[in-house]
Amino acid sequence: MDIKGTELFVKALREEGVDTVFGYPGGMAIDLFDALYDAEDIDVVLPRHEQALVHEADGYARSTGKVGVCLVTSGPGATNLVTGIATANYDCVPLVCFTGQVSRDLIGNDAFQEVDIVGVTRNICKYAVTVRDRKDLASIIKKAFYVARTGKPGPVVVDIPKDVQTELGSDEYPSEIFIRGYKPNSGVHVGQLKKAMTMIKASHRPVILAGGGVKISHAGEKLTKLAEKMRIPVITTIMGKGVIPTDHPLYVGNIGMYGNYASNKAISECDVLLAIGVRFGDRITGRIEEFAPDAKIIHIDIDTASISRNIVVNVPIVADAGTAIGEMLNHAAAVKTESWIESIDRWKTEIPITMAQYDGMTPEKIINKINEIFPDSIVTTDVGQNQLWTTQYIKMDGKRQFLTSGGLGTMGYGLPAAIGASLGNPGRPVICISGDGGAQMNIQELATAHALETPVILCIFNNSYLGNVKQMQKMFYNKRYSSTCLRYTRSCNRQCRIDGTCAGREYVPDFVKLAESYSCLGIRVTDETQIDDAFERAKNNAASATVIEFILDCEYDVYPMVPGGKALTDMMFG
Repeated sequence: MDIKGTELFVKALREEGVDTVFGYPGGMAIDLFDALYDAEDIDVVLPRHEQALVHEADGYARSTGKVGVCLVTSGPGATNLVTGIATANYDCVPLVCFTGQVSRDLIGNDAFQEVDIVGVTRNICKYAVTVRDRKDLASIIKKAFYVARTGKPGPVVVDIPKDVQTELGSDEYPSEIFIRGYKPNSGVHVGQLKKAMTMIKASHRPVILAGGGVKISHAGEKLTKLAEKMRIPVITTIMGKGVIPTDHPLYVGNIGMYGNYASNKAISECDVLLAIGVRFGDRITGRIEEFAPDAKIIHIDIDTASISRNIVVNVPIVADAGTAIGEMLNHAAAVKTESWIESIDRWKTEIPITMAQYDGMTPEKIINKINEIFPDSIVTTDVGQNQLWTTQYIKMDGKRQFLTSGGLGTMGYGLPAAIGASLGNPGRPVICISGDGGAQMNIQELATAHALETPVILCIFNNSYLGNVKQMQKMFYNKRYSSTCLRYTRSCNRQCRIDGTCAGREYVPDFVKLAESYSCLGIRVTDETQIDDAFERAKNNAASATVIEFILDCEYDVYPMVPGGKALTDMMFG
């Protein structure tokens, strides 16, 4: 039976188990949206901006484990996805992004809203393709979902010309797909694994470094069992935080530029480093020549290209994190690490991460209240100081989920990701922690939250500055505060550029009034005694989203910190 390409598109979504599509219509995608009109089993979510749309699909995918699906028109609709595609690519989030395209006879003729989105995105996704023939539509969509969710997950772009959408063709959709040259690793090299286990058992100061790959493979429980069985301390990257409970006696903390003292010191003094599902990015390693200088390094990663790319390793193991850890458990035995663990515990006690040196309401106190009041929440962040404070103080015990833009560091990610997570997890508390800068990059999505009745809680840490950049200007640029004051107007006396203090200008916008204009609950908190009441009001506000603006001192900084290009041992403590 012959059907339109648009009808096959809807059939394919059903076959792939898609129940939610994040879409924004336009001329070259209008036929696809028309076909979805009668698909009552597929919820089409209409955000207010395509960049927010792809972040919402991202938050949905990370929190549910499903593939996030986007649908936009050609030209600017497609290019507005680019930042979100790159974000998902860095953090290994499975997305399938469908873009409308001008008819095939117009491609290459500078037609209205024509953009070569495949060429634009080829280097920031796993696979990008334009459907050139109606008979290939089914196999390409099947391939897209398979590539997105298998191996190292990631985004896929499928560009569908308008005439392909309306052309008649077969209604068959394949049940499986074979892709020559694409064979995701499903096993583990036992010889390499045994070599690694022998190395670990002979060590005296071993450390496990767990990254986002462990979380993606849902291997947290296995990792915790391995650490307990072998008595090995565990350090996490920002993306790996939560794979072992943060109150576990073997958990040390986060590593890297904003990691804690004990973690960075342990990495610098270990003799064997078992790294699982990490990319060894520069914010993790610091100065490469001085990273784990005395350690033999074992690296487990599903992506062959990630191994020895930044850090040369002694034992490479290409495998899924969960599969490898499961096999390791079969060979695990306790290592004598008592004195090593005692040293690490002493470092944690000597120099803890704390904001106790500051008076008044601090991010630490706010996040501790989130830990207390919302134990089973999903927490998203934006990017900047808000993200770093959250990674330092959020507690993870297996009930809470944590979503953040780790690799690309995308401002504007937090709120839409929270909305997507809320849609995928109805009834579960979802909290976004954002700065006053990042919050404004996709603040229009409060309208989406209102329309979809998603009671997300947006916490805005308002210090009147682009805080993370200001901190660097303060530390390394002789307090030359260029373009970081968000109260600045042309009539200012430039005082903020001189000493970092605001000259008293009114902050624009008024976040409480803005929230109310979107039919959301708006709350302003100026004192720590108001924190409990604000969160209780938000918790009881199931009818709409809540915006809580926390007025913070602009002098609060994130410590400890390793300056760029320095070794992990070169930490600054404020």
